[in-house]
Amino acid sequence: MPAGPLRGTIRVPGDKSISHRSIMLGALAVGETRVSGLLEGEDVLATAAAMRAMGASGERVGEGEWRVHGVGVGALLQPEAPLDMGNSGTSTRLLMGLVSSHAIETRFFGDASLSKRPMGRVIEPLSLMGAAFDASEGGRLPLTVRGARPAVPIEYRLPVASAQVKSAILLAGLNTPGITTVIEPVPTRDHSERMLRGFGAELEVEEVAGERIIRIRGEAELTPQTIEVPGDPSSAAFFIVAALIVPGSELLIQNVGLNPTRAGIVHVLRQMGGDITEVNPREVGGEPVADLLVKHSALTGIEVDPAIVPSMVDEFPVLFVAASLADGTTTCTGLEELRVKESDRISVMAEALTLAGARVRETEDGMVIEGSGGQPLPGSADADGPVATHLDHRIAMSMAVAGLVSRDGVLVDDTRPIATSFPVFEALLEGLIP
Repeated sequence: MPAGPLRGTIRVPGDKSISHRSIMLGALAVGETRVSGLLEGEDVLATAAAMRAMGASGERVGEGEWRVHGVGVGALLQPEAPLDMGNSGTSTRLLMGLVSSHAIETRFFGDASLSKRPMGRVIEPLSLMGAAFDASEGGRLPLTVRGARPAVPIEYRLPVASAQVKSAILLAGLNTPGITTVIEPVPTRDHSERMLRGFGAELEVEEVAGERIIRIRGEAELTPQTIEVPGDPSSAAFFIVAALIVPGSELLIQNVGLNPTRAGIVHVLRQMGGDITEVNPREVGGEPVADLLVKHSALTGIEVDPAIVPSMVDEFPVLFVAASLADGTTTCTGLEELRVKESDRISVMAEALTLAGARVRETEDGMVIEGSGGQPLPGSADADGPVATHLDHRIAMSMAVAGLVSRDGVLVDDTRPIATSFPVFEALLEGLIP
């Protein structure tokens, strides 16, 4: 039987993107940076371990509370051993940028899933700045970066909307003489720009003819900060969708980051008829934050505007679940980026939702979903076997949400990958189900 209503108040872990960047920039600011609300998943811990290996000190002093003692821009040390990135594409790409303008040689490796992900889109601009790369076939991990001495400032137009590529170039620009420029034809999440400014870097953003032009002055001196990390909207998305689709639910999710370059999922769910109210909106460390009151809603299928994709690229798997329960058809296009995430998220979710009894059709760049009109999904009976998550944390969590509104439940083959981004997900969910 489907789950009973979800009721209560929860707080989701800190934003992963901001957590990564607070550790990295804290490690480059001379003195002590204090961070609270840090997401302590495996990905962020990989970043912390890497910064320690390059001379900074980062220590945990309580739950989500960290003290980072930085070494200064340009003062990173060559690590004695290769850096283990685990499953974290963000750690890898941002750190590749950071070390590219330091006179050190750094080797990166990761798990089987990360080792399949292409790094060429970061290697190209960083090579133009003077760094040298020795990568595995197809520009993949394991790979070695030999930093430029000194790096050369570049002006680079992003061929694909990617916050990670943009951030890698800006981080390389921190230790590069002169002004490094990134041109974004499509705006992407701007946590790096906000936080670099917060730490004292000279960074300007200009809009010209619909494009964002970002300039950073190199050889920066960063000042230690006190950072309160807002709740991760990507983590909140699973509970927002769950509360919208489980009848009778009313859920307050506290301290959710609502940066407009990240919170596209809230906008789209509201377009579908979702009842999501912002309570106590405020600004914390340059980032907009609010508590979200979410109530069960009758959702209607829509055509999702592809322009919103960069602001919710990680939330599409759980949006597909919401669309499966909506009234009518939801069409998603412009999702090519989902094919090169931790898994091919279009194919894997199409297969998983079909197994759970949803009516979906995969397209080259997205998915068409015929909603059930609020009726429970059949679920995947034991005979069908478990849903294959392909070691992808967001697939595992999305299908756990689908299981709440299915008659037979949904069996997932492996929930361990959830620890990479949301270690307390299952405990939080179980705490809300009567």
